[in-house]
Order: sequence, then structure tokens, then C-alpha cells
Amino acid sequence: MIRFLKALILLPVAILIVLLAVANRAPVTLSLDPFSQEAPEFAFQLPLFAVIFAAVMLGVVIGGTATWFAQGKNRKSRRQLRRETRQLRYETERLKAQTPSNTNLPATVPAQVRGI
Repeated sequence: MIRFLKALILLPVAILIVLLAVANRAPVTLSLDPFSQEAPEFAFQLPLFAVIFAAVMLGVVIGGTATWFAQGKNRKSRRQLRRETRQLRYETERLKAQTPSNTNLPATVPAQVRGI
């Protein structure tokens, strides 16, 4: 079922990407020299779809990195809670091992003890 849903979503996205690449395959000049517009030192001839895809990928990487840094507090808190849980679990097991398992306590408390 999950595979079907993935295919249902990814297939139209893939078709759109291919259509975008085919429609925008004309070369454009990508210049990295802000001072010389006539004869730039760092200029590349690339298809427009390559520039668009590179910009999208760069945005995803920057966004993912920003999100990762923003969630640092949550990861630190989760690590501390995991450590504390592990320590408490160990302590509980240790105390269970120390407690005698065969106690001779009555199932019910006698009426004299309850004050009836």
C-alpha cells in the first residue's frame, strides 16, 4: 500500500521534472563575477533546468542544515532523558533483585489490624 502511494505521488513529480528539463534546456550564462558584466571572469554556460535544479538542491541542503541546528536542544534533551531512563531501569532491576521474592505476607489484612 505504501509503495502504491509513493508511486502515486512520485510519478507525477518525476513527469513534471522531466517536462521542466525539456522545456528549459536552452543555455544561459551563469556569472559569478559581479564587477565585469561584459567579460566576466567566472562565467558558465549551463542549461536553465540545471541552474533551477542546483538552486532547489542548495535550498534543501541549507534548509535541512538550519533545521538540524534548530533541533539541537531537542536532541540533547532526548539524550539526557535516555540516559536517565537507562539509569532508573538499572536501579529498578537492582532493587528487584535485592527484594526477597518469597514473602509470607497474607493476601488480606486481618480485621484486627484494620481496626474493625
